[in-house]
Amino acid sequence: MLAVAAFLSGAALRICDGLIPRVARDFGVSPGVAGRVVVTFSIAYGAMQLVFGPLGDRFGKVRVITCALVGGTFTAAIAAASASFDTLVVARIGWGMAAGGIIPLSLAWVGDAVPYERRQATLARLLTGILSGMMAGQLAGGLFADAGVGWRGAFVMMSAGYAVVAVLLLVRLRHVSAAATAAPAGPWRSQLHAVLGNRWSWWVLGSALTEGVFLLGPLAYLPALLHERFAISVSAASAMIALYAVGGLVYAMTARHFVARWGERRMVVRGCLIMAAGLLALLGSPVAWTAAPVALIVGFGTYLYHNTLQTHGTQMAPTARGTGMGLFAFCLFGGAALGTSWAGIAFDRGGAAALLLPPIVVLPLAGWAFARALARRAPHAAG
Repeated sequence: MLAVAAFLSGAALRICDGLIPRVARDFGVSPGVAGRVVVTFSIAYGAMQLVFGPLGDRFGKVRVITCALVGGTFTAAIAAASASFDTLVVARIGWGMAAGGIIPLSLAWVGDAVPYERRQATLARLLTGILSGMMAGQLAGGLFADAGVGWRGAFVMMSAGYAVVAVLLLVRLRHVSAAATAAPAGPWRSQLHAVLGNRWSWWVLGSALTEGVFLLGPLAYLPALLHERFAISVSAASAMIALYAVGGLVYAMTARHFVARWGERRMVVRGCLIMAAGLLALLGSPVAWTAAPVALIVGFGTYLYHNTLQTHGTQMAPTARGTGMGLFAFCLFGGAALGTSWAGIAFDRGGAAALLLPPIVVLPLAGWAFARALARRAPHAAG
């Protein structure tokens, strides 16, 4: 059930990428301005991690996830009914606030339930639901952008999905004992100190922030980039970029093999090099179709890196795991909001080179730095 909830949250994260050109056309704004529907969602999503993480530790992660699904039902419906661009942006803020309580707390629940040595492979299985949702959201955004119902139809579909899963999870909760859903924790300040008082946490959180700024931000504009550069439909562009999630699914299905064969240090370095090489290939390609294999390769490289970060995120503070994963998501999606902001300006003013060159340079450096930090950790943590 948590994987299904994560599917919807993953779809919400990416559904507006393909809708940016349609939103821009419908409201008479530039693609960079229309990107605010992505930026505001990410800001709200990230900011609410400071609330949802401690709430999950105190009242039970699954209960809080269910409340977040109910919130997503109403805010997505309000977004669908928006009569102006400003109203849509406000609705997306509310939607991001609600959606922020799903994926990080699901990951934290896995951290509570699964021993560390099996956790990366188990998180990869939950990742299958998240990535499937991201892929479906990316593709649906493009399809709805070219359809008559546009972004309104996309948001109505999302609202209905949230409602169905919320009801199913509520039914499931009736059969789960209070002990299995509640996890009493100490005061918020002590939970926060348990995470931030650990020096290693700063490495994990800083790496998540970097990933958000230099990867998730530029990714939001790839469908619009392909649409403008190669004059292809938004749905076709979104379908190709949706293969990014397929690359992540390939990783999820083979994670156990790569963890055992490469270890965590090689995974983060090679993952970042793969991402940079893929974006460089996209920048230099003279034809549109190469975006499909490039997106798949970049997705695979992303999750070699990201799932290792995420696994260490679940281990930053075992006594306050919800708070730890909340801070992790806050850094990741706060970084995504910053990244989407600069990427929108770069795309409007400098095109493909301004959008893609910063991540091509920064991501390999980020992988190298985190691998060095892992090497200074205990051998069982470094891989």
